[in-house]
Amino acid sequence: MMRLTSKNLTQADAQTPNYDRSKISVGIVHLGIGAFHRAHQAVYIDSLLAEQPQWGILGVSLRSNTTTKALNPQDNLFTVATNDASGQSNRIIGSVLNIITAPENPQAVLDALTAEATKIVSLTITEKGYCHDPATGNLDANHADIIADLTNPTAPKTAAGYIVEALRIRRKNGTAPFTVLSCDNLPMNGKVTQKVILQYARLYDADLAKWIEAKVTFPSTMVDRIVPATTDDNRTQISQAIGYEDKWPVMAEPFSQWVIEDNFCNTRPAYEKVGAQLVDNVEPYELMKLRMLNGSHSTIAYLGYLAGHKTVAEVMAQPKFQTLITNMMTNEIIPTLDLPNVDLPAYRDQLIERFKNPALNHLTWQIAMDGSQKLPQRILDTIRANIKANRPYDSLAKCVAGWMQYASASDLQGNEIFVRDPLADQFKLIGQEPDAATMVKAYASITSIFDALGTNDEFITKVTQALIELRN
Repeated sequence: MMRLTSKNLTQADAQTPNYDRSKISVGIVHLGIGAFHRAHQAVYIDSLLAEQPQWGILGVSLRSNTTTKALNPQDNLFTVATNDASGQSNRIIGSVLNIITAPENPQAVLDALTAEATKIVSLTITEKGYCHDPATGNLDANHADIIADLTNPTAPKTAAGYIVEALRIRRKNGTAPFTVLSCDNLPMNGKVTQKVILQYARLYDADLAKWIEAKVTFPSTMVDRIVPATTDDNRTQISQAIGYEDKWPVMAEPFSQWVIEDNFCNTRPAYEKVGAQLVDNVEPYELMKLRMLNGSHSTIAYLGYLAGHKTVAEVMAQPKFQTLITNMMTNEIIPTLDLPNVDLPAYRDQLIERFKNPALNHLTWQIAMDGSQKLPQRILDTIRANIKANRPYDSLAKCVAGWMQYASASDLQGNEIFVRDPLADQFKLIGQEPDAATMVKAYASITSIFDALGTNDEFITKVTQALIELRN
């Protein structure tokens, strides 16, 4: 089968870009060109380019060259396949003009970041890409990659290193700064990004840090779309459907949401024209999504995996699981949110239906990755809010217990779990503790995850009891 490229784009059996790609220029450099960005932000920009051709995207892969190798030969075109019970719709996205693998060509990345036409640097680098302590939000100055970047700042490895070095060069050249736009699932992701960047910059150059603080903005965003990992079967099916081989398509649900704080230090795309919501403060929306969707997802992932279910839809097909998740959102999550103009029960019901979508092969194992980075924002902050208000959090405690069992690298039948987490080796040692109480206390003593919550006797007792019940 012939490879998808610009030459055969118009012959593909799919919705194709309604603009001439040769007339599109780069205005956004995106760090972390993974599946979510390509199914979310790249789609919004694709819808804008006919009217605003200056907002094309240059993607940067900070680690692996997998995406670069897959998409460069097909002119960085890719298919977004949306699926629900009614069927599949295929759309080829052309907004990503080029992709660079940073370790192979750091200078090319810096050239793109320092180009005057670059007005926005956006990020989907996952929680661990911020090289910070998730419990405090502070930069981990002892992180090996941060140390390396401060030692050799002109050839960075991290997002913080690239952004600060690029801003240093722009300042030196008299070029206006870019807006830094985090699109990761972190509460108030803009503030988290700003904190990390400024702390890194202060270690590098105090005067530069003052300039960044005064001149650069870091809008927070809330992003929402379920994007499962692409499988070989997906690649085959989509290639057959569009009539050309697509090495790196992405799968997604039809639903998509993007809430953005309208706080840009440079010019920006007309996001509002393509369905994004511009607001003064994104925090209430982000907490709603982070706690209701992502918190429920993590609960489904850990408990569902331990129950033997491979996908979210399989888990939610079980009445007891659906009841657990519904009750958790109703009684333990919604009371922590303050959104008087949003129908939170309706949002809960919408989420339940999205989770039950049988067309999305969303793997519990995929969601379970990097739990040490996700748990503080998705689950533990909600528990803290309930403790403060003297409200129940038993279902949330079950999620924590499920995570602890999962992170121990052994399921309930003693089978090994391949745990992908920065702290996986430490977790495996803790998992060898002889009883539930000892294991819970050992996990809870990891302050980078639990902070002061790990010393709360009631919390320890609830999680221990939940782990014992889980094992029984």
